[in-house]
Amino acid sequence: MAFHEVRFPANLSFGSVGGPERRTEIVTLTNGFEERNSPWAHSRRRYDAGLGLRSLDDVAALVAFFEARRGQLYGFRWKDWADFKSCAASKKPGPEDQILGTGDGLARVFALRKGYASGGAVYWRPIVKPVAGSVTVALARRPVAEGIDWQVDVATGQITFADPVPEGEVVTAGFEFDVPVRFDTDRIQTSVASFQAGDVPNVPVVEVRL
Repeated sequence: MAFHEVRFPANLSFGSVGGPERRTEIVTLTNGFEERNSPWAHSRRRYDAGLGLRSLDDVAALVAFFEARRGQLYGFRWKDWADFKSCAASKKPGPEDQILGTGDGLARVFALRKGYASGGAVYWRPIVKPVAGSVTVALARRPVAEGIDWQVDVATGQITFADPVPEGEVVTAGFEFDVPVRFDTDRIQTSVASFQAGDVPNVPVVEVRL
């Protein structure tokens, strides 16, 4: 899939509205009971980039970004201000935030992920667009050095260790991350008069699978 490793201007995404979307198929049986199934293993996020615009300069920046991505053609990074850390919003990411897996003495590659837990259930979200310079890693609660013990591919979210992780050692990580998205429209409509009157354009953005 065509993707540009560039982030939508963070000052424009601040104030936008959006969040996760699920797809659930519900069949009501003749006895009144329901059968529910989801064809999606992972949620998909949608946002409205238009709500972050505050000036005509912002509109110009949006149009330039839209044109450079050729509308819906190229994906890009998006900062979800409500969910962009491996930890709570009020905290700073640390190397023990998220469990990536347990070593078996052979594996060297582990994928970044974030767990969402509630009521004994947990959903593990794949993180494929970590922010460069934000990732920290620990083995068995011992911080390990980037560039010496491990490396991260910020385009895929894969952590690769220099040596296989010893059997039984838990791999954890902390990070900031972006959401891979694309514009969900091939047209942006705005005018000076309507914008000055407080009418901002609707600019839908949708998460893409990579």
